[in-house]
Amino acid sequence: MSRIVLVGIGSRGDIAPLTGLGVGLRDAGHEVVVAAHTLFAEQITRCGLEFREMTHDIDIDMTDPDVNRLSAGWKFSSPKGVQSLGLGMIRALIDEPADVLLLPPPTEYAGLALAEAKGIPSIGLRFQPLSATADHAPSAYGAYDFGARGNRLAADFGAWFNDRFYASSVAFFRRELGLPPISVYDLRRARTAAGWPMLNGYSPSVVPRPTDWRAGLEVTGYWWPPRPEGWEPPAELVDFLAAGPPPVFLGFGSMADSSAGTARTGKIIGAALRRAGVRGIVQSGWLNLEVTGDDVLTIGEAPHDWLFPRMAAVVHHCGAGTTAAGLRAGVPAIGVPVYADQPFWAQRLIDLGVSPATIPYSKISEDRLTDAIRRATTDTALRDNATRMAARIAAEDGVGQAVKAVEAHLAALPKD
Repeated sequence: MSRIVLVGIGSRGDIAPLTGLGVGLRDAGHEVVVAAHTLFAEQITRCGLEFREMTHDIDIDMTDPDVNRLSAGWKFSSPKGVQSLGLGMIRALIDEPADVLLLPPPTEYAGLALAEAKGIPSIGLRFQPLSATADHAPSAYGAYDFGARGNRLAADFGAWFNDRFYASSVAFFRRELGLPPISVYDLRRARTAAGWPMLNGYSPSVVPRPTDWRAGLEVTGYWWPPRPEGWEPPAELVDFLAAGPPPVFLGFGSMADSSAGTARTGKIIGAALRRAGVRGIVQSGWLNLEVTGDDVLTIGEAPHDWLFPRMAAVVHHCGAGTTAAGLRAGVPAIGVPVYADQPFWAQRLIDLGVSPATIPYSKISEDRLTDAIRRATTDTALRDNATRMAARIAAEDGVGQAVKAVEAHLAALPKD
């Protein structure tokens, strides 16, 4: 068996699928370590996985509810921020025994150099489709379709831009690790020529694997995070669910906004629920939403695999993990996306026939949200489509497929 290190950077939704994959690898007999920031230590250790802390010198406390998360996001993703995060990764793992590194996109710039310095292989992990294809533009571009040639050009441009933007960071990591200088373009070209493996952890029933993808790019199915050991629903939540018909869930995960914007969103949610005549469960999230009323309950964290099947519909920001949880639960969804891949997933919900509307967060209004909630909770076709999609997803074994792919890749490597 192998010693496998997974590395995570981002929000809670970026760590959750790593825990699902990590538990699957552990249950297959491998030693598994997950390296992440202190904020996620409990999320990882409560799944029974080993945790390694990665430090950084960016003066931001993401546990502070008043932190400016928009500014924090830029600091973390800037070249200087990437260097700080990557250096923390290197320091945490340079002496960690490992047979392979599993790397999501934010960790690649430092992680690929670290794997080379340690003389071990690496495998890319993806939670959304980013590789070039004629079928659609990379999900980071949102819901745009530029045509077959345009979609591939968009992906190539994105790769070129990222390589240029982070070239200094890659050079920094290679110097830190005593590796010879080489251009980011040449590194990428070498990975492609070698068929560097990437595992895409989403359902092929939701986004099919493009036929023009090269070998080594696999779509395995979702990596469902395990429910925290010992978790029990709060009595207040259980009592609320039992007191009436299934409510509508509204939550926006790790989305950021000003205090004024959050207050406005809370008022819209409360008014839309009243006008639609439905009960609501509002998840506070990073927005720190607080919506009150006789038929509304504001909650903190709750496992989506437990909560969503008890809902009449779900309204969310269309992060990859939340979108997946809604599809798994078989309930209609309303996408309220902000940026990056969120509009892509919102459009997929429309295309799959499980969503009545997409409402960009910047355009959310009482009228639009009320209408969408009414349609989501009364349109039987949406419910039927959601039920069928949930059945297809339930038949998949994303973690099992990913474990087999990791093991096959390690087995195919030359033996010393």
